[in-house]
Formats: sequence, structure tokens, C-alpha cells
Amino acid sequence: MQLGSLIVLRELTSAPAALDNRLPRRPVCVTPHRIIGHVESSRTILITGAAGNLGSHLARHLIPSGHRLRLMVHCRPLPADIASAPNVTVVRADLGDPQTLPPAVAGADVIVHFAGVPFAPPPESFLPTTNTRWFGNLLDAALEAGVQRVILISFPHVEGPTSAAHPATGRLDRRPISVHARTRLEEERLLIERTKGTATTPVVLRLGMVYGRGILMVETARWLARRRMLGVWREPTIMQLISTADYLRATEAAILKPDVEGIYHVGDEQPVTLQHLLDEACRVWGCPRPLRVPVWMVYSVATFCEVFATVAQTRSPFTRDFVRIGQVSYWGDTRRARAELLPELEHPTLASGLTTLA
Repeated sequence: MQLGSLIVLRELTSAPAALDNRLPRRPVCVTPHRIIGHVESSRTILITGAAGNLGSHLARHLIPSGHRLRLMVHCRPLPADIASAPNVTVVRADLGDPQTLPPAVAGADVIVHFAGVPFAPPPESFLPTTNTRWFGNLLDAALEAGVQRVILISFPHVEGPTSAAHPATGRLDRRPISVHARTRLEEERLLIERTKGTATTPVVLRLGMVYGRGILMVETARWLARRRMLGVWREPTIMQLISTADYLRATEAAILKPDVEGIYHVGDEQPVTLQHLLDEACRVWGCPRPLRVPVWMVYSVATFCEVFATVAQTRSPFTRDFVRIGQVSYWGDTRRARAELLPELEHPTLASGLTTLA
């Protein structure tokens, strides 16, 4: 039961006023691309955090496109099948060391930024550095190199509690309670502000929870469910999902399509609760329904994980900040993403995407 709530990974709270998520068009944008057969003219795409879960999925998806993939790693190596692809170049750089970044970004057309350190206690002590200052280092190098487009992978939680009736719309003026959400919102603001009046186009993809086989949170839940250890709090938490296939197609569109700029919410079309998602996943896996537990018990487990990780000087698989971010319902307005990135979803609802969990 203990780490079961880890699947919820995120949330936050709110504050006033609104900003248009479509930024003014700038004269210098990503060059419209020629179609060569089925593949567009080749680009150099730098992916930070390429050895991580979502980053490696994106790299594997883009390899057949023929584009030049420059995959940034720091400590963790790339999976062998990705590193050995003919159009992949591995670059080793440290976002915390600005001197290592210019060679990594030089000549890149597009940067997709995933890199971060989510599993360490306590997040208050390191996320302002790893999420904000380190991203600022990357942005400095990108602007100096004249990178045409920088894509930040984010989430709707940065706008606080939202719903289908009152969705997240691209506001940058919220004050979320979770450290993960606050620092990610700071990254968004930094990207939008620093690229004004430059040749670099800012793009923020606020993803719903990505689900499917091979996704870290899903595989963690599967492991726990098979050992009858998966639990979740009783209070319903509304959430927006996005299948792995649709996440990959939307991100590819953000990389390659012309005139993409600003904040996009990428998610499916039917709100579900966290509790329903876990129940349905367990049904697909042939496992017992997750236990419903009081939220104080979830916080207790998170506290234990953080204390143990601090003493052992290792990463924590579960933190209290994950519980805070996971308890708040979220839903993003996906109309811009439908119009400009991905008009049709392969899996518009959880019901149609359940088979991807098998």
C-alpha cells in the first residue's frame, strides 16, 4: 500500500488574474519545412534528460524520422537501442555547470527539455536550483547559440486546482502549494520572459498524466498491485490523462510544425478520478482493487521514505510534496493543442486506451 500513491505524482493551488497563452508572433520563427517523401528536411533536435523515462520514449519515437537527435545525458546512460541508432549523437553535459552547455546546444534547431531531479528529499532544498536555476543555464546557452525553438515539458498543476468546468488556460500568475509545481511555473515564466525579442520561440507543453506500458508511474503501480501493496486515499481526485502514443505525437508536432508558440495543454477528452484509473488498471492487470486508505497514512509513508533516503543519502521514491501535488484535481483546456498540434487523438478516453496498460 505504501508507495501506491506515488502514481499520483503532482498538484498545487491557485491565485488571481489571467494571461493570454498565445504570445505575439515574432518575425523569426522555426523555418517551415520541406517534405521529402514522408520525412521532413532534417533537423537537429536536442533532448535533455534523454535517459529518463519520458525523454527516452520520445527519443525512441523520433529515431525513425531521420532527424538528427542529440541526446544529452549526465550520469545515467542511454538505453543501448537508442544510443546505437545511426542518427543519434550522445552529448554529456551538466545543467549545473554552464561551461558544459555551449558545445551541447551549438547547432541545435530545437531543444526539448525534460531534465530534472524529482526523487530526492527534501524537494524544498534542491528544486529551486534544479528546476529554475539549471533551466536558466540551459536557456542562456540556447539564446547565445540562436536555437530556433525551446520546448519545456510541464503540467497543468502549475495553475492549481482546476476542473473541466474551470480548466487551466495558460495563466502564469498562480501560486501553487507544491514545490514541484511552483518551480515548474517559474521555469515557464523564465522561458516566456527571456525569449521576448529574440529569435528563439518559446513552447510549453503542459501534459496530462502520461499512461501506457513502460511509463514509470504505471510500472510502479503495476509492481505494487501484483504484491497487494497498492493503495490510494479515499477522497476522489479528478485528473486529465494522455496516452503515450498521443503524448509522443503531440510533442513531435510541437517540434516540427511551423508557427507553434506559447502554452499548450495536451490531454484527453474525458475526466477520470485517480481512484478509477487505478481500479481499471488493476482490472486489466488481473490484480485486486487498490486499498482505500486515510490520507494521513499516505503522508506517513512519504515521511518515512524521505527520512530513510536522507539518512541513507539516496533518492526517495515517494515524498510529501508528491502527495500535495497529487491531491489536487486538474484539467487543462486543450482547444489550442487540438487546433495547432494534434487534431485527433488515438485514445480520446481512458476506455479506449486501457489496452495500452496491459
